[in-house]
Amino acid sequence: MTDTPDTDGVPRRGSPLLQAVGRAGLRLARWRIVGTLPHLRKFVIIVAPHTSNLDFLVGVLAMFALDLEVHWLGKDSLFSTPAGSILRRLGGRPVRRDLREGIVAEIAATIRAEPGFLLALAPEGTRRRVSAWRTGYYHIAVAAGVPIVPVWLDWGRREVGIGAPMIASGALERDVSALQALYRPEMARHPAGFRAAPSVDVRSSASQRPSG
Repeated sequence: MTDTPDTDGVPRRGSPLLQAVGRAGLRLARWRIVGTLPHLRKFVIIVAPHTSNLDFLVGVLAMFALDLEVHWLGKDSLFSTPAGSILRRLGGRPVRRDLREGIVAEIAATIRAEPGFLLALAPEGTRRRVSAWRTGYYHIAVAAGVPIVPVWLDWGRREVGIGAPMIASGALERDVSALQALYRPEMARHPAGFRAAPSVDVRSSASQRPSG
């Protein structure tokens, strides 16, 4: 599907019903959205901490509430289940983890070709505690020439926070360290599962997903 940017430039679903559902869901769960998305047609969103399946639900409600058309990458086995069609409707794109080569270039080319495209990825790549963030999101942003927008799920405050966009400088470790500094273990639903300021995995794997 080709995303159509709204008047502010951000790709929208254009669904008042889903927007109402998202807002009502967040309100019932006592969550709120803090911050403002940039008025841009294309950017890469990184979402952390990711320590629970419920992170995905909160993310979907926020996506609906903001009326956003967001794409994300997930392992292909998720899409071979009965829920596969639903995941696709939610913006999911299957990725074979055994065929990682070329994914960064492929996704970057897609972003460049579309009039508007938002890609959301979880740099941890899993709910388990990791020693290093994957950097596929960074390489995609560089290759596509788009900024990175940090988003955090703060379970302590029940806030979906939106940070200022970052233009990748090409200094990978410095840029990633600056992004990691925005996230703290106490934000996570399971703080023990999130390592503050983990090291940087310089591999260009893009087989990461924003949920699971």
